[in-house]
Amino acid sequence: MAKTFSTMLPLGTLAPDFHLPDVVSGKTVSLADFANKKALLVIFLSRHCPYVQHIKYELAQLGKDYAQSTQSNLGIVAISANDVNTHPDDSPLYLKAFAQELDLTYPLLFDETQATAKSFFAACTPDFFLFDSTQRLVYRGQLDDSRPQNGIPVTGKDLRAAIDAVLAGRAVTLEQKPSIGCNIKWKPENEPAYYKNPAIAV
Repeated sequence: MAKTFSTMLPLGTLAPDFHLPDVVSGKTVSLADFANKKALLVIFLSRHCPYVQHIKYELAQLGKDYAQSTQSNLGIVAISANDVNTHPDDSPLYLKAFAQELDLTYPLLFDETQATAKSFFAACTPDFFLFDSTQRLVYRGQLDDSRPQNGIPVTGKDLRAAIDAVLAGRAVTLEQKPSIGCNIKWKPENEPAYYKNPAIAV
């Protein structure tokens, strides 16, 4: 297994547009659907990745916790962009089963062309991007310090603190640790220049 760090897209970056199908409903979801939210969380994930499997219940709980709060007004969307030719476990059919297994309260989208992943400069799964009400990037980094086999409980504390700050109108800390996970499985013709040799052996 190898670990890959997020690219740490510059804070203040405007959220890239996207129009992608939800693997459960089949409906197209776009950035415009979140225009009236106080915050938008975009999660890049992979069904098979052990880093995502390690935190999958917290990813589901995040959606439930913030959906239950009428004050939150947080939009969440997950995106999977892996090449299904080499990783068929990340095909829409299996992603749908994954979303249903976790009872996700937010859409899980499939980025077949990988264009959306590239526009976000996404590199790993999981990779988190939090935008404010103006759809400017205010947090990109880890969920928390927990990793497979390091014994630290999964709490989501780093990401939750950033979300809570945005929703409360407070500044998000600039001390942000990069997310770490499996590399996105790019199609050979799609591998972006920013992604050259990102993996570090564990």
